[in-house]
Amino acid sequence: MKNSLSTVITAGLGGISLNSLALTKATQLESEDLQHMHRPKDEYDIHFMAVGDWGRNGADHQLAVAKQMGKWADEYANDFIISTGDNFYPSGVVSEHDPLWHYSFENIYTAFSLQWDWYPILGNHDYKSDPDAQVRYSNISRRWKMPSRYYSKTFALKDGRKVLMAFIDTNPMIPEFYANNEYGPHVAGQQPEKQLAWLDQLLASSDAYWKIVVGHHPLYTAGPRTNNYDTLAVRKVLETIFEKRGVDIYLSGHEHSLQHLKVEGKRFHQFISGAGSEVTPVKLDLPYSRFVMDQYGFFYFSINSTAIECQVISHEGNQLYKTVVQKV
Repeated sequence: MKNSLSTVITAGLGGISLNSLALTKATQLESEDLQHMHRPKDEYDIHFMAVGDWGRNGADHQLAVAKQMGKWADEYANDFIISTGDNFYPSGVVSEHDPLWHYSFENIYTAFSLQWDWYPILGNHDYKSDPDAQVRYSNISRRWKMPSRYYSKTFALKDGRKVLMAFIDTNPMIPEFYANNEYGPHVAGQQPEKQLAWLDQLLASSDAYWKIVVGHHPLYTAGPRTNNYDTLAVRKVLETIFEKRGVDIYLSGHEHSLQHLKVEGKRFHQFISGAGSEVTPVKLDLPYSRFVMDQYGFFYFSINSTAIECQVISHEGNQLYKTVVQKV
C-alpha cells in the first residue's frame, strides 16, 4: 500500500522522486516569529490606541475612524486597543447576543491589525440596558477583554519596570444617576465606595513606574460639560486619590472630541478620546487646555521607562497633535 501510494504521488509529480524534494534541514517558523519580523521598531516598549464613544452601526464617521485605526496599526506597532466607553448607542446592548455586537463592533473594526486585545470600560449609554452583557461578551469574543465592570492590568517594560492600568466604572460615582429612570436600575447596589477603596488600595500598593487610570467621565474638560454635574461628581471623588497615589494619566471619553488637559499644580494629565463617531464643540480659551479639537479620530500612546508619547490621529489619517509626558 505504501509503495503504491508513493508510485501514484510520484506519477502526479511528473516522475519526480519524493526523495529529491526532501529538505536538507527541517525548519520551524512560528507565527509569532513572523509577526515579530514585520513589527515596526522604535524606542518604546508598549503601544496602544484609545477610542471612545463609537458604537453607531458605522454611522457618523465611525467607519472612517475604524479604517484609519486599522491602517495605523498596519504601519506602526500596536499591542492592544482601549475603549473609553459608550460602546453602543443609543442604549447599550440587551445581551451578549445583541445584533449590535456585529453591527457596531465586529463588522466595523475588521482590519487584521485590530484583532488583538480590546480593553473596554462602560459609558453612561452602556448603562441604559444591561451593562453586564458587555462583561459576559468576554466569554464569546477572543478580543473583547472585560472581566468585570472595573478591573486592572499590569504591563511589563523591557527594563523590568511596570505600567499599571486601572479600568474603572465612573457611572456609580454620579449621585444623579440613582434617580434616573434609565441609569438607576443598573447603578443600584453598585456600592461606589467599594470601588473607590479598591482603586485607592490598588494604586497605593502598586510598585508600577507608570500609573494610568481609564474611566468614561472626565475630571476636567474643554467640551460642553466643563461644569456639568457628572464632571464635578467624578472630580470630587477621584482627584484626591489621583494626586495622593501618583497617577500619571487619566484617560477618558464622554466628551465627543479629542483633548489634552493639564491643570496647574496637578500631577496627572487628562486625555479625552471620545471622537470615535460624532463630535461636539470645544472651548478654546480654558487655561488648562493643551490641545482641544472637535474632530473625529483616536489616540495612539507609546510607553517606555523614560516617557509616554501621545499622538492624536484624525479619521483622515492626519496627525493632529503630538506630545510627550515625562515622570514628575
